[in-house]
Order: sequence, then structure tokens, then C-alpha cells
Amino acid sequence: MSAANSVAPGKRLMKAAAYVLLAAGALLSTFPFYWMFVIGTNDRSAVFRIPPTLSFGDQLVYNFERVLARIDFFKALFNSFFVSSLTTLLVLFFCTLAGYAFAKYDFPGKKTLFIFVLATLFVPQQLSVLPNYIIMAKFKWIDTYQAIIVPGMVNAFGIFWMRQYISSAVHKELLEAARIDGCGHFRTLYTIVVPIIKPALATLGIFTFMNVWNDFFWPLVVLKNKEHFTIQIALQQLFSNRDGLDYGMIMSATFFATLPLLIVFLFFSRWFISGLTSGAVKS
Repeated sequence: MSAANSVAPGKRLMKAAAYVLLAAGALLSTFPFYWMFVIGTNDRSAVFRIPPTLSFGDQLVYNFERVLARIDFFKALFNSFFVSSLTTLLVLFFCTLAGYAFAKYDFPGKKTLFIFVLATLFVPQQLSVLPNYIIMAKFKWIDTYQAIIVPGMVNAFGIFWMRQYISSAVHKELLEAARIDGCGHFRTLYTIVVPIIKPALATLGIFTFMNVWNDFFWPLVVLKNKEHFTIQIALQQLFSNRDGLDYGMIMSATFFATLPLLIVFLFFSRWFISGLTSGAVKS
């Protein structure tokens, strides 16, 4: 009993220290977002004050009104939401199909093809810009949403992620029972596999949505018309100011442009956390 009593305080102390470190990490990770909102509610001089301004101002509405006067903010926001949502749905569809095939089916060249898919992860994105641009030009898709959506509708990470999750989460016996009941490949996938892999779908969906939403370089290359600009390109227009950079205006626009990402994350957070921690705790 004495040994157990001596160990218990040590464990409690370690647990308390872990919680303190986690709380500190959470505060540090959320501070940039808090600082962005603080600057967005103050005038342009707030960012240069020493000591830094940490309290909210009353300029948020005024700053955002000037954003609306400079750019078509809501149109760009809709463009980003449309492109990000459609790309995410396509990625989930195609990567689930490919991951399911690699995980549960045997076919000639399976290992070689999977190695080739993984090898594409090591290719820098910049190397694919020129070939993709030429292909989009051949299809006459320059300055269209297709030029953003189609090149990103499947990716190696998504295939790898779904393959690994399906391999561990979907047991062979379930698939065999479905085949005995007369289910075809797509019905088995839809009725048996998809309900099991919802955490993996949510995790991949959040990563994909965020990556497409935050992408700046490729939309800048293929989009020419302001009516098609995504939110990242539209925000860039705020930096062209003859009177100097107005950080209050820029930060207010950035704050409202970040809100959809937070909403998407909060909506799918339960499945996202479940997907990341899958397999971490043994039952």
C-alpha cells in the first residue's frame, strides 16, 4: 500500500504537468488568431504600437466596409467555398475508391502501382505547374473553375491515407459476408465500408478543404478574371495601396476569410479527432 501511495502523487504531478503544457500549447497556437482579430478591430497604427495592443477596438465594421469598397469579398468567398467543397467531394470519392482497391483487392502490378503513387509525394508541386498549365490551355480551361478543381481532385496522400485506414478498420470477414448476401463492389463499399471509415473521410475532408481554401499559387497562375478570383487572390489586392499598408483593413478581411475554415473544422471535429486517434488506444 505504501509503494502504491508513493507512486500515485508522482503520477498526478506528471498528469498535471502534461495538462499545463497542453494548455500553454493551446494558448500559443490560438494567439495569432486572437492577435489578427485585435488588429482587425483597431486602426492601422495599432500594429506598430509598443507595447503591443492586446485589447479590442471599435474599428472592425469600419475596416471591413473599406474591404468591401476595395474588393468583391463575398464573391471571392463564394468562389473559394465552391471550389474547396467540390474538390473535397471529388477527393473523398476517388481516394476512397483507390484506397479501397489497394487495401482489399489483389490485381497485377498492385505493389508497383502503389509505390509509384507514393513516389509522387516526393515530387515538388512547383514541377507540375508548367505541365498542368499546358494541359489546362489545351482544354481551354484557363480562367475557369475546372482549372483549379480537376488537377486537385485526387492526390497521393489521400489514397495512402484511405488505404491505410481501410486496411486496419475494415475486416475481411465483413466483405465476405456482404458478397455472400449478394452485394456488388459498389454496394459493399457504400453500405459496409463507408459507415466504418467516416473518421478517415472527415480527416481527409478537413485537410483537403483547408489546403484548397489556402492555396494561392495555382489559382494565381490560371485565373485572370476578377469574377473568378478565390479569396486568397482577392486578399492580395488589399496589399496594393499607395498610402501604405492598412493592416487594420487587411486583418479584418483575413479574419472573416478564416471563419469558414473554423466552422468546417468545428462541424467535423468529432470525426476528425476520432480519425487521428484511431488505433492509439487498444480496447
